[in-house]
Amino acid sequence: MPKKKPDDKNITVARNRKARHEYFILEAMETGIVLSGTEIKSVRTGSLNLRDGYAKVEGGELWLYNVHISPYEKGTHYNKEPMRRRKLLVHRKEILKLQSKTREKGLTLIPLSMYLKDGKRAKIELAIAKGRQVHDKRDAIAERDVEREIDRTMRERSKRD
Repeated sequence: MPKKKPDDKNITVARNRKARHEYFILEAMETGIVLSGTEIKSVRTGSLNLRDGYAKVEGGELWLYNVHISPYEKGTHYNKEPMRRRKLLVHRKEILKLQSKTREKGLTLIPLSMYLKDGKRAKIELAIAKGRQVHDKRDAIAERDVEREIDRTMRERSKRD
């Protein structure tokens, strides 16, 4: 089921948890997404997968690929193809900026999460990212383990006092 943050009105429907492990996130932005009626109903139930998704600028428009939105159970013939490309809604200036950034070597656009803004409109958190090498991933895991150990030690020390 979707998770609601207590401090705002956004309901997170799906997260791409592997994205922060596989990529260095350079910049993130909010984009709208064009969905059909049965797709938005399926999104509200949390039936989607962002793991292999990416975005690309084509013909002056921003498109999202490889995001699987499961067909709505009660959707009959109105259901769309689960893996179809979907248009992202962004201002023209931002599209030009994203297009110039993605022409740089090694940079790509990936979805980090999908959420319902004010419980109504579906939004995608899109990031400009650079792929990590294997040794970078190992370094990140080692840093995370060290921080956990420090936090654990501090908690134990505060319990004794």
